[in-house]
Amino acid sequence: MSEDVPPGAITAPAAARNRGPVLGVLRPRLPAQGLVLEIASGTGEHAVYFAAALPGLRWQPTDADAQTRASIEAWRAASALPNLLAPLPLDAAAPDTWPVARADAIICINMVHISAWSATQGLMQGAGRLLPPGGRLFLYGPYREAEVETAPSNLAFDESLKARNPQWGLRAREDVAMEAARHGLALEERVAMPANNLVLVFRKA
Repeated sequence: MSEDVPPGAITAPAAARNRGPVLGVLRPRLPAQGLVLEIASGTGEHAVYFAAALPGLRWQPTDADAQTRASIEAWRAASALPNLLAPLPLDAAAPDTWPVARADAIICINMVHISAWSATQGLMQGAGRLLPPGGRLFLYGPYREAEVETAPSNLAFDESLKARNPQWGLRAREDVAMEAARHGLALEERVAMPANNLVLVFRKA
């Protein structure tokens, strides 16, 4: 697969840095077959990378923003991957409007801290409804943790996010887990990642 950026596509340096480590967490924990719903897919680079690496899974990218959906489609068209579906509009904060009825797994990268809390609430409500028993929700990004000192870089990032939008900012892992539990999703694993990020793995009862 060429690394050239196709016309109409957006590229994010962070996606190239974290896609390998995230795939390392996903590969042994995703089902061998089925539909993976990606919430807030952004540029689409993760979707192409994961769909190429996991050919047994159908990958459904989504995003609320039309410009980023256009980027996802540009990456998808260039990749010509048969298991990468066309991007759909999806607002995490409005789970009753989601265009997907079920998913075997759900992944959400770097959304929780760059959105209002209502997006996380909607994400958990939607995941609780769509996932089958034993299905997993994967979240990637930086979090605050009661028992772990927050890295100075994450504190600075948190301040910059709140300066851009007071509704944004790093969430407490405990608050996210509590919201998940309200919708039948238990925090199964906490996986430490490079650059002071985490993958949180939730499993539906």
